[in-house]
Amino acid sequence: MGTLELGLLYLGVTLVLLFSGMPIAFALGASALGFMYFFMPPMNLELLAETLYGELDNFTLLTIPLFIIMGAAIGKTRAAVDLYESAYRWMHKMPGSLGVANVIGCTVFAALCGSSPATCAAIGGMGIPEMRKRGYSDALATGLIAAGGTLGILIPPSITLIIYGLITEQSIGKLFLAGIIPGLLLAFFFAAYVVYRASKDIRLANEAIAAGNETVFAAPIVENYSWRERFEVLPRLLPFVLLIAVIMYAMYGGIGTPSEIAGIGAFGAMLLVALVYKCYRWMDVRAIFLGTAKESCMIMMIIAMAFLFTYVMSYLRITQSAAEWLAAVEMSKWAYLFWVNILLLVLGCFLPPVAIILMVTPVILPGIIANGFDPIWFGIVLTVNMELGLITPPVGLNLFVIKGISPDIKNREILRGVVPFIFIMMAFIALLAVFPEIVTYLPNKVGS
Repeated sequence: MGTLELGLLYLGVTLVLLFSGMPIAFALGASALGFMYFFMPPMNLELLAETLYGELDNFTLLTIPLFIIMGAAIGKTRAAVDLYESAYRWMHKMPGSLGVANVIGCTVFAALCGSSPATCAAIGGMGIPEMRKRGYSDALATGLIAAGGTLGILIPPSITLIIYGLITEQSIGKLFLAGIIPGLLLAFFFAAYVVYRASKDIRLANEAIAAGNETVFAAPIVENYSWRERFEVLPRLLPFVLLIAVIMYAMYGGIGTPSEIAGIGAFGAMLLVALVYKCYRWMDVRAIFLGTAKESCMIMMIIAMAFLFTYVMSYLRITQSAAEWLAAVEMSKWAYLFWVNILLLVLGCFLPPVAIILMVTPVILPGIIANGFDPIWFGIVLTVNMELGLITPPVGLNLFVIKGISPDIKNREILRGVVPFIFIMMAFIALLAVFPEIVTYLPNKVGS
């Protein structure tokens, strides 16, 4: 059997196992073990445990559970509510101010936890009911939270960027720097759309009322807060700002490694929730650590099995042959980038970000580098594609989170709500391609 046929068979078996509903780690592992048994010497099976241990024996992997602890500590308290309430009170005069406050809440929470579903659940649990109560349509409320939650894997610290850095041997610090401006810019575009949409809905509602139309038209309600009410929420917001500032300073000031910074963040988050939210009883701490253990074990298992999956691909020369074939195809670098983005978009509709990064990156990255693209820049482009996958059916993880938060909202309303944000993200990828300096400015500035 030739390398092409072997590669197609390997991919086909893996996809069948993944779509069967089997957990991702077990699907990747089962496929790899089967091909090791039939197509590789028996010695490789005997060294399986040593191979897996060698791949996981990486100190940088410690950043994952530590950043998850930080996110769990914030997510198990009223932190998300305080973030969102503070932002809303200070921006209440702006059209769509509550929606913008939710975007800000997602942005700040993303900088504290690095997880998209956690950001979506934490902010959405409070934000969606409040927006619906204040006149926002179901589509806008759910679409905004689903899209805003994706910022969790783009704004550092990002677990997705950590995994990309590990598999491509790129600097995680530079990847974190590269994600700051794109993350904030994408959040700005989300907020700008909310302001535009809210202004339009308010104008249409006023026109309907003036025309004597009794049809109920969903439009955001405008509220007012005094200066005293605005300042009284700041004491609960400042600790989070301080924690983010400490992490950013330590990370980009060269004080420690990413793993050490993650330790500082985890300790700071636990201290913050203990002092501010009185979250120091055993039941509270147990919930944080138990949630962290479950999520960390799931991610580590996926990483271990994905390493085994790519090891088999490399041994059977599937990766090398695919990379050589892609490099030999006569197309411009922009055509290559276009088809890579299409591939990532399609895979994102069915597979979670971690699986896509670990399975696909070894194949497409050589072509990206050969075409003159910066691997740090591509890491951000890939991450935005992963964000798209989180809100595109049928397996958009954030869509399931939103449905869990608001089970009474119909699926078609949720899907209708995310469509504008899908187009915003697609346009944003094109913007990053035309102006790569958006991504590379900070890594080059700090690294120089």
